[in-house]
Amino acid sequence: MTEVETTVATFAENVLDEVGRAVVGKRDALSLVLAGILAKGHILLEDFPGLGKTLAARSFAGALGLDFARAQFTPDLLPADLTGSYVYDQRRAEFDFRPGPIFTGLLLADEINRTPPKTQAALLEAMQEGQVTVEGQTHRLPSPFHVLATANPVEYEGTYPLPEAQLDRFLLRVAFGYPTAAEEHDVLRRRLDRQREEVDIQQVTDAAGLAAAQAAVERVVVDESVARYCVELVGATRSHADVLTGASPRGSVGLVLTARAWAAIRGRDFVVPEDVKVVARAVLAHRITVKPDLWMTQASGSRVVDSVLASVATPRALESHR
Repeated sequence: MTEVETTVATFAENVLDEVGRAVVGKRDALSLVLAGILAKGHILLEDFPGLGKTLAARSFAGALGLDFARAQFTPDLLPADLTGSYVYDQRRAEFDFRPGPIFTGLLLADEINRTPPKTQAALLEAMQEGQVTVEGQTHRLPSPFHVLATANPVEYEGTYPLPEAQLDRFLLRVAFGYPTAAEEHDVLRRRLDRQREEVDIQQVTDAAGLAAAQAAVERVVVDESVARYCVELVGATRSHADVLTGASPRGSVGLVLTARAWAAIRGRDFVVPEDVKVVARAVLAHRITVKPDLWMTQASGSRVVDSVLASVATPRALESHR
């Protein structure tokens, strides 16, 4: 067995088992989140309130052994509240930089769509460049650095739709959905059994271990036919009849990177077309804008992705790439 098959697959199983102790019955969605982290991306968790988004972010930070900070996005949150600012030290007659919550390994940007665009935009440089600039001075962020942002649907009062430029910075958009009756009963049962609100998450690895797993994912092989398949899928979103703007080339890159991480989680050192299909909706749907005259219909980015997956020819499956 290769390093990817043994290292990443075991790593992923241990992390997901630990996170699954807190977030019940959402293994597939949690696997997507972990794939996004292994692909060195940022994830937007968008769903209705109370479905475990914040709990999932905290649990991943605990299991991965990353420094964790939570920023509660509110209408009065300023960019400096996130990035930090310079404070004058009277004793030394100098300005000292006081870092904000963004200087961490995993930042939970809670309810990101409840703050105005000016503060949302403060995340852009950090998410793309791994740094922030305050008063003309650039400050590097820790590595690994990941943003897990939560958002409530925009039809709720008091929310601000995320600008397309920032949506495009998120590698994945993942929704958990409502639990089944059995899963919801399991949530109740576990809460009653432990006799307290908090769930103790055991640390599975640390920042160095995560970085090693991410480096192993970089060695997963992507066949030329699979890479072209990703490009064709993204191209098809731009010419779809329901679409105003399709996915950008960043969508093609995100599709390949996430499919590669998904293959590693599944214990393979090469990507097959099915890996691309599994992650396509999470990678592409939020990068697609449907025509305004269709907003009151069932048209959506997810439906467009499903449509192009059905229409674009799938390359022949690869048995092995060794």
